[in-house]
This record gives sequence, C-alpha cells and structure tokens, in this order.
Amino acid sequence: MGVILASVTACNVSDVLPGKMIKVTIDGKDILVANIDGTIYATGDTCTHSGSSLSEGQLDGDRVVCGWHAAEFDCKTGKLAKFPAKINDLPSYKVSIESGKVILEL
Repeated sequence: MGVILASVTACNVSDVLPGKMIKVTIDGKDILVANIDGTIYATGDTCTHSGSSLSEGQLDGDRVVCGWHAAEFDCKTGKLAKFPAKINDLPSYKVSIESGKVILEL
C-alpha cells in the first residue's frame, strides 16, 4: 500500500515572483517555494549541512545557494548540486497551480 499524500495550499502564485523564493511553514515543515522562469518548485528549506534557512540565501538560476556555507541545491529536484563534502539532498515536493494558489503534495 502506498503513502497517502496530503494536498495543501502553500501560498498564492503572486507571492513568488519570477526569480524569487519564499519560505512557508506547513505542519511544522519549512518549505522553500521558488519561481524559476515562471515555474514554481518546492523543496525543503533547511540546509542539510548547517541547518540554516535556504530562503535566506540566494537564488542563482535554478539553484538555491545557502547563505552560511554556499552549499548549492537544485530547486527543481532538491538534489545537491555543489559542495565540497557529501551531504543529503533536500526533500522535493510536487507542485500544482489551482486558481492562483500554489498547491503542494506533502
């Protein structure tokens, strides 16, 4: 039997302009919502190296760069893109848009 996912509203599409990112907290989970070239993606917001909030870092193309130690994660997949040590990937969430709302499957 598979895991039952919950669909939740994270924010309005208008809250995340192209090239920007925000942090939302849903059921105690901090989630990074990023708009890359008009497409919305969602990953965990907590850096797996230092525990810092990635939304306080920088968005560089399709990567989020941690503001503490410059770990880079792919916002589309949550995969580690660049860091000198092996650290865990971020969780990645399925995103859909309904009536101007960003809906995540958690």
